[in-house]
Amino acid sequence: MTLRIKGIAASNGIAIAKAFRLENPHFTIDKKSITDAAAEISRLDAALEQSKTELTAIKDRAYAELGADKGAIFEAHLLVLNDPELVNPVKDKVTSENVNAEFALNEVANMFIGLFESMDNEYMKERAADIRDVTKRVLAHLLGISFSNPSTITEEVVIIAEDLTPSDTAQLNRKYAKGFTTDIGGRTSHSAIMARSMEIPAVVGTKTVMKDIQNGDMVIVDGLDGEIIVNPTAEELRSYEEKKEQYEAQKTEWAKLKNEKTLTADGHEVELVANIGTPNDVKGVIDNGGEGVGLYRTEFLYMGRDNLPTEEEQFNAYKTVLERMAGKPVVVRTLDIGGDKELPYLHLPKEMNPFLGYRAIRLCLDEQDIFRTQLRALLRASVYGNLKIMFPMIATVDEFRQAKAVLLEEKAKLVSAGVSVSDSIEVGMMVEIPASAVLADVFAKEVDFFSIGTNDLIQYTMAADRMNEQVAYLYQPYNPSILRLVKMVIDAANKEGKWAGMCGEMAGDSLAIPLLIGLGLHEFSMSATSILPARSQIRKLSRAQMEDMAQKALNMATAEEVVALVKSI
Repeated sequence: MTLRIKGIAASNGIAIAKAFRLENPHFTIDKKSITDAAAEISRLDAALEQSKTELTAIKDRAYAELGADKGAIFEAHLLVLNDPELVNPVKDKVTSENVNAEFALNEVANMFIGLFESMDNEYMKERAADIRDVTKRVLAHLLGISFSNPSTITEEVVIIAEDLTPSDTAQLNRKYAKGFTTDIGGRTSHSAIMARSMEIPAVVGTKTVMKDIQNGDMVIVDGLDGEIIVNPTAEELRSYEEKKEQYEAQKTEWAKLKNEKTLTADGHEVELVANIGTPNDVKGVIDNGGEGVGLYRTEFLYMGRDNLPTEEEQFNAYKTVLERMAGKPVVVRTLDIGGDKELPYLHLPKEMNPFLGYRAIRLCLDEQDIFRTQLRALLRASVYGNLKIMFPMIATVDEFRQAKAVLLEEKAKLVSAGVSVSDSIEVGMMVEIPASAVLADVFAKEVDFFSIGTNDLIQYTMAADRMNEQVAYLYQPYNPSILRLVKMVIDAANKEGKWAGMCGEMAGDSLAIPLLIGLGLHEFSMSATSILPARSQIRKLSRAQMEDMAQKALNMATAEEVVALVKSI
């Protein structure tokens, strides 16, 4: 009998294959008294070393096949294994309580996992997942249990799992793993992000696939509509084969637009650019016809390590991106750490509400040695391409002036030392705080450009944490209040002859794109794989008609009314 299961569409595409249940071992961990603590610690050390060897191999494969930001996940896993704050309490417990290593490890790890999971902070919750992933691996070695290895799959399958850990996902062979579905997870989980980069269709957060699907069941993963079909009828199979072919044909059509300009049906040109995290991501931008980089998130350079990156390391990363983009614009966001992105080695104070706290430009203006190192690296790299620099989390005009003054000071020092620096670097700001959107007419006199960061702008405007499921209904990109703030920024830029872009999720959203065309947005920055579908969509839209629609949307009362209006066209 056919069963349909709804979930979250995490990675586009259709996969049809037999089910392969990926069942990580469930451990029974008994507390045992021991007499030789030194021997027990030797067992623990051996299990840690074996795990490090395995993770190093997985990390190397991830770097080679998936890019640096995915490889960095396993750098973080190796840091967990080497972290004395985790390992030492385990050894102390073994010695002081005369208990077995697996019991001590499980107790200490669960304490840390519980601590991180209780934090209302997505980054820290991901750290809990990292500790769980790493701990399971060490426990398996201590207990002599074989650990599941997705890389051994040798036939076409759909992976069924409670969750896919980062190490599971990195070991998937695209030739055989045609798609996957999980009980838990969301669009921003590690596994979903990695699925998109590997272009494997995925549906996550189904709650029941492990209960409802058995090995060998025929499964359809509809990553377009977020649905799983188990044991489909012959007719359903034919229908989804057609849907799959249509999607593949659609991708072939989109590919023809790779080197085309982005023009509306009535000839108005906009720019479609990409969000990246590492130099390795540039290939995806070029392959997908990106007209530049609209957001280079530099914090990946600082994460997954135990010290700050040097000026030289940063210079090489920025230079590489600028050279590979061959004169196309590259907008680099200066360090945006804090909120949901922590750097343990900075030992920042714990905050009640880190999203409203000491982060981004606030941190950089206070810790100027960190900021100046980054700015020097950027300025030195500027001669290798078309660099634009923007400051995140700007709330006041004074903050922007201070940040720009530091940049100009470092530029003057480099020039006086005989170092070449480009004279055509545009300096802009992120608009992600309502205060800066409302004052955009004043900011527009000072900046070269705006980039609207809708992910934060929406949560700050609606006073609703986007990671909190209980208030998720308030995360409303189409709310007229958000549209009015976006219009304020675009109008302010136009009045001063500047440009306004957007680098939040909204910029690549097919429902939002018609509204943003109508509001006059100049630059849309999105994930690289969204560029060609967006270009195809924009070519069918008349800017004049979108302007009329956007005007109506601005005067509506609810997000639902706006969505209905867009769908009606």
